[in-house]
Amino acid sequence: MAHHSESLVSIPVDDVELEGMLELPAEAPGVVVFAHGSGSSRKSPRNNFVAETIRDRGLGTLLFDLLTEEEDQYRENRFDIPLLTDRLAAVTEWLWAREDVPDVNTGYFGSSTGAASALRAASHLKDDVDAVVSRGGRVDMATEVLDEVRAPTLFVVGGNDTQVLELNREALDQLTCERDLHVVEGAGHLFEGEGELEEVADVAADWFAQNLT
Repeated sequence: MAHHSESLVSIPVDDVELEGMLELPAEAPGVVVFAHGSGSSRKSPRNNFVAETIRDRGLGTLLFDLLTEEEDQYRENRFDIPLLTDRLAAVTEWLWAREDVPDVNTGYFGSSTGAASALRAASHLKDDVDAVVSRGGRVDMATEVLDEVRAPTLFVVGGNDTQVLELNREALDQLTCERDLHVVEGAGHLFEGEGELEEVADVAADWFAQNLT
């Protein structure tokens, strides 16, 4: 049977250690790194549900805390997009330096404010990031770098999340890479209705499977 490894990891960044969970199906051609929204963590049930669907397609996942528990107590840190972007980029470089993930394709799954960090980190790391998916993303917080993103990018938004949907439509027009918008009909910001999160997970996993394998 194919080997699947999972490990609780401690990632040294900026004088702190960020806790994470790295799960790699055997011979995974790609890894999806999750950037959660403010007030969330690697334990986010929604992101873990999406991660499981992605692993079912044979891809690896890395869920980690963008902030330490202590840092997370200060609300302003949760909205410090440059800090979170630097963290995400540093964690990505940590991942690439690991011997168990040599030359692996890399995707970002960003939720809410985490989507802004994912787009900014993707614009910074250029061709080294191979796909981005945003779920209910505050993509407007990455406006000035959108035209520098090269990775194929998918925005997933709830149809009833009207303000965020409008912001995503505007941002989509500013992207110059391969891009798409998937609207989950009738869903709000948190995709809490029946089947809504499943739809998010399926379209995200499809996008990653297409671009990371």
